[in-house]
Parts: sequence; C-alpha cells; structure tokens
Amino acid sequence: MHQGLEPVTKTSKLTARQQQVFELIRRAIDRTGFPPTRAEIAAELGFSSANSAEEHLRALARKGVIELAAGSSRGIRLLGDASRIDRSEEMPHQFTLPHQSIMQLSLPLVGRVAAGSPILAQEHISQTYACDPALFSSKPDYLLKVRGLSMRDAGILDGDLLAVQKRNEAKDGQIVVARLGDDVTVKRWKRRSDGVELIAENPDYENIFVRSGSGDFALEGIAVGLIRSGEF
Repeated sequence: MHQGLEPVTKTSKLTARQQQVFELIRRAIDRTGFPPTRAEIAAELGFSSANSAEEHLRALARKGVIELAAGSSRGIRLLGDASRIDRSEEMPHQFTLPHQSIMQLSLPLVGRVAAGSPILAQEHISQTYACDPALFSSKPDYLLKVRGLSMRDAGILDGDLLAVQKRNEAKDGQIVVARLGDDVTVKRWKRRSDGVELIAENPDYENIFVRSGSGDFALEGIAVGLIRSGEF
C-alpha cells in the first residue's frame, strides 16, 4: 500500500457482496494502476462466470460509485471520494476528454519515431492537443500514439493516445515506453537480477528481455494516462 491512501470506507448503500467488488476494484487500482477485468473479479470472488461480475458492476454503476466504459475489459472508473487515491507512480484507467473550455494542458502528439533521434524531436510531433490536467495521475510530457495490440489486455489498443511522463527509472508493474534499437515499444516493466523484462499484455505477443548493460536500450518514460482513440 502506498503512503497517503485513504482507507476504504464502507458504503452503507451497498450490499455486502457489492462492497466486496468495490473494494477489490480499489485494491487492484492501488496495486497496479488498472481496474480488474470481469474475469479477474469472478475468479477472485468465486463467481460462476464473468457475467455475474458484470451484474455487480452494473449495480455499482447504478448506485453512482463507479462508471463503466463500453468496449474495454478494464473500463471501470471510481467516482467521488473513492477515486481519491495517490497514483502518481501508476497508470490510471481510461478517461474521456472534458469540454474544450476547460482544456489547458498543451501536449505534443508523437507519431512514428525515427531511429536514433530523441522521441520529442520536432519531426516526430504531428500536432499538439489541449487536455485537462486532471485527466492524468501526474503531469505528462507528451502523448504517444499506440501502434499494435501487444497491450490489448491492459486496455491499451491500437490508435490510443498514451500520456507519458519522461522518466529514466520505473517500478515493477508500471506501463512504460522503452526504446529498443530502432523501435519504441509500450510494455509492462519487470526488473530481473540480470536485466529487465518488458511484458506484453496479449498472449499473441512475446515478452522482451533486455540484459543489463545493453547499449541499444533506453527507458523513455512511464504511462500516466490513456485517451481512447476517437475521443478528440
């Protein structure tokens, strides 16, 4: 548990089972930065199927303590006081953009990155977007357009815009942007005794192991938010 987290407050209007689901969601977001999938909720709480988890999630949504996003297995957002969790080192779930009048953070959008040049080189920036800074767990430096589906099961899809904060260090479990030779990739970070493993969130893709001291590897930053493709 991180310093500064508020204790889970029992919500009187929830049934005991709904409270279990609610607290499981909070713990998952606290631990990994992501809400659980329906299948994970079902497995953790002993439901017969993911549909049972879905019914409880819809009940929580009707009671105004969570919000569900269509089309994403992890599209769950805590509402109100429940969402006040310090996740400055973690990636939050997906968000929608606010009304144009309150957008105030200007972020460059990075498209394809040329080999050997800085990720924020001017030739990589296709345009600039104005966003509400409240969308992100900490201030990002740029948006990166996601290519491919290697992080599909983490709710990160082809064409999504990943908000990235420049960092040269990461913690286990964080979603990172890393440079491998001529390529830039988005993966989950795992430190090993002899290097780093970049973990895909899609069984169709292999994990990537980078041995310590590899000269063609660099950590570019950590993900601090995600904007679904088409929300602009």
